[in-house]
Amino acid sequence: MLLSPNLVRSTLLLWVVFFGNAFSYYGLVLLTSELNGHSQCVPTEVKSVASQDINYRNIFIASFAELPGLIISAATVDRLGRKLSMSGMFFLCCLFLLPLVVHQPEGLTTALLFGARICITATFTIVYIYAPEIYPTSVRTTGVGVGSAVGRIGGMICPLVAVALVHGCHQTASILLFEVVILLSGICVMLFPFETKGRELSDSVSSSSKPMDAFI
Repeated sequence: MLLSPNLVRSTLLLWVVFFGNAFSYYGLVLLTSELNGHSQCVPTEVKSVASQDINYRNIFIASFAELPGLIISAATVDRLGRKLSMSGMFFLCCLFLLPLVVHQPEGLTTALLFGARICITATFTIVYIYAPEIYPTSVRTTGVGVGSAVGRIGGMICPLVAVALVHGCHQTASILLFEVVILLSGICVMLFPFETKGRELSDSVSSSSKPMDAFI
């Protein structure tokens, strides 16, 4: 049913978005400690004696970004719509990560990761609002469940690929990988066949493909 002609486009795009969300979200959580952890890739003369304290402080600051991310998602999802608010946050996240392709001072790194965490938290929240709305009642729980499972695959792969690159002193390659995944996710959001803002939930597969005008 999820790959029926009426749903196949939405399902495949949603899987990419779920994968990108989980990959990016958990990757940013890990990058917060990796990029501020004064790893072996950083010259020894720039290491701080209080590196551990600074590391915990920066992790706390970046983690605090979850709160404004939730607030922004709540404020935009009904004003701008699901697609625009989600794609906008994906693209803004790309902008925050772009300077990190090269090593940045600790304070700037923390600020950029803070902004990126805000954006990816917002997209993670919105996708769980949008996903149930694009499926009809008969396959709604299955569609969201399978999409969430695909996202967990992204969460499992992320430490093995992207974060491992940072450990191997390949920060540029790691950040570029995140950029590609996040940018692709934002494009997929724009390709969703319809906006669900103000749309009634459908009960059957046939009605789920009706244009927005049919519900106004």
